[in-house]
Amino acid sequence: MQRWRGFESVPGGWGRSVVTIGVFDGVHRGHQAIIGHAVKRARDLGLQSVVMTFDPHPAEVVRPGSHPAVLTEPVRKAELIEELGVDALCVVPFTPAFSQLSPDEFVHDVLVEALHTAVVVVGDNFRFGHRAAGDLTMLETLGRTFGFTVEDAPLVAESGLVFSSTYIRSCVDAGDVRAAAVALGRSHRLSGVVVRGDARGRELGYPTANLMVHRYAAVPADGIYAAWLTRTGEHAGRWPASVSIGTNPTFSGRERRVEAYVLDFSADLYGERVSIDFVAHLREQRKYDGIEPLIAQIEADVEQTRAMLT
Repeated sequence: MQRWRGFESVPGGWGRSVVTIGVFDGVHRGHQAIIGHAVKRARDLGLQSVVMTFDPHPAEVVRPGSHPAVLTEPVRKAELIEELGVDALCVVPFTPAFSQLSPDEFVHDVLVEALHTAVVVVGDNFRFGHRAAGDLTMLETLGRTFGFTVEDAPLVAESGLVFSSTYIRSCVDAGDVRAAAVALGRSHRLSGVVVRGDARGRELGYPTANLMVHRYAAVPADGIYAAWLTRTGEHAGRWPASVSIGTNPTFSGRERRVEAYVLDFSADLYGERVSIDFVAHLREQRKYDGIEPLIAQIEADVEQTRAMLT
């Protein structure tokens, strides 16, 4: 898959293409359907498929301070999009100047001049241009003017529930990682660098990997989870883990942390970038009246994780 930063980076000899546009945070089942439709359409027509997305999230530029929790970091999002068979990914820097483009300018400058669009595939709720003034009807009208067609991919739903990034964020925020996984089509993932913490887990006999995650990462609700921890590179592999999210109330902690006790694992992870794929919420965080009941509960959490994942 070719990757371009900005529509100005599209190669000069780029031929006509089938384009789909969106933030695509999560690359969830609804996104997969839209992107898959574009890929199939491109192959049927003998054209290239292009996914256009934006960085940073448009909300942060249009309404500073309103950046939503991020379900997939840019690198992960690109990997997931590539797995869908896309030919090229165009990441457009969403700047204040770009946000000022009118619907007509967006279509002319980006879709026509840069991407030589033959077909645009978008969801039913697609909006574009300054103040989101453009809709599907306007896009179809402009398509007739500039010589491309528009195909809308219906939203994906199950049992009357439409899968959306907003819905998945609400599931993650509530700690319902099973429901999030159904909508995503895979487990919700957090990635981060393992940093040094208080070493309290080691003192209790359960050393943990303390993850420093992205500031906007969609971190599940406080609680204990069964998950998989994945390493890449020379020591690639995945291991079952019991993950604690919260402030360690037994020790009157204040800093919210993501800590993973990796089962049957003894290697040093400090400084490594690892990923955690959440499988199930085991329980809420609680404050215990001493070390012994806490250790007993951790042992029970670990055994529940082991039974669930191994």
